Amino acid sequence: MNGILQNILKLQALEFADKISAAEEAEVATLRTQIPQTILGHYDRLRVRGKKGIAVVRNQVCTGCHMRLPIGTINTLMQGTDIQLCDTCGRYLYLPTPAETNFVEAVVAAKPAPKPRKRRPLAHA
Repeated sequence: MNGILQNILKLQALEFADKISAAEEAEVATLRTQIPQTILGHYDRLRVRGKKGIAVVRNQVCTGCHMRLPIGTINTLMQGTDIQLCDTCGRYLYLPTPAETNFVEAVVAAKPAPKPRKRRPLAHA
């Protein structure tokens, strides 16, 4: 299960990067083929809304919505038996190993692209 989550994390890091090269586009395509369609569909629904699809768990807190997670969810993440969603924000949850913290910190620092704002015309009387 952690392999799927790691692929989503890499995909998110590449898709939220400012500039993407042709080699990175090829890597995005290969990552998308390795992730099951149901998981990828949920990730894409969040991404279309300008949100990240996966959040790292730090100190039993979802970094996406900053809400404390139930201990049962943390336990399942530690065992690596199932993929968990945050009950509050709906993001996939990823619990990194201590060796992965440097990579995860770089991914969390990447900001999603701002959504274009719709402007209403001013009504002049």
